[in-house]
Amino acid sequence: PACPGRRLRGSGGALQPGLPLSGLSLQGEWFSKRSWRACCGLKRSRLKVRFCTNESQKSRGELVALLRRLGFDISQEEVTAPAPATCQVLEERGLRPHLLVHDGVRSEFDQIDQSNPNCVVLADAGESFSYQNMNKAFQTLMELENPVLISLGKGRYYKETSGLMLDVGAYMKALEYACGIEAEVVGKPSPEFFKSALQAMGVEAHQAIMIGDDIVGDVGGAQRCGMRALQVRTGKFRPSDEYHPEVKADGYVDNLAEAVDLLLQHADK
Repeated sequence: PACPGRRLRGSGGALQPGLPLSGLSLQGEWFSKRSWRACCGLKRSRLKVRFCTNESQKSRGELVALLRRLGFDISQEEVTAPAPATCQVLEERGLRPHLLVHDGVRSEFDQIDQSNPNCVVLADAGESFSYQNMNKAFQTLMELENPVLISLGKGRYYKETSGLMLDVGAYMKALEYACGIEAEVVGKPSPEFFKSALQAMGVEAHQAIMIGDDIVGDVGGAQRCGMRALQVRTGKFRPSDEYHPEVKADGYVDNLAEAVDLLLQHADK
């Protein structure tokens, strides 16, 4: 495994962390006192912090409210989430979506025209990923001359207390295959998603580092847009990730607190 300390030196500026807030991050690790203290340490430092999430079962407001109830000092402006970014894409391109999304995130699209759909928006719909609903999305796409499928992330799975759960990427691939199209991804690992977080912080990619547990979504996506990335050995992490054939993290840490300690140690080097 790579030594993260070496990879963090020589940045020519402050390291600006990006932290994931989806899947496993909302149980276990994020709820620990150690992680809470680590985030507090980041917020007190001179580093800029942006929280990047593929969470698509909760609105950004609901997600922030949950974290604030747990004691985290966080505002909506510090969170980059796929639903608001998708709404911006829809408005800019005049797209009217057929939504296959979780009820918890549907309110994000209240101001979007959904009449006579000319695209399909797919998110982690949970139990709503029924045959009937997937087939309706399929039919909508097949009826369009130029079908557009937008997916909020493309994760393969995430972890909950009860175990691993299929994520939106599996259903996205099914529609791609059935319709013979390629989805547009809004969210990790899309480089554009990471670039929007960098723009919000006002930093360049080489000044930033991503901390996450997903070797493809967090690490690979961040590296593709020029950032460095640490993988934490929690949540979705699997030992085989350290030998991934295509993605190699800039370093591995056992938990979020260890990652934050490294950032604070090397911020001025």
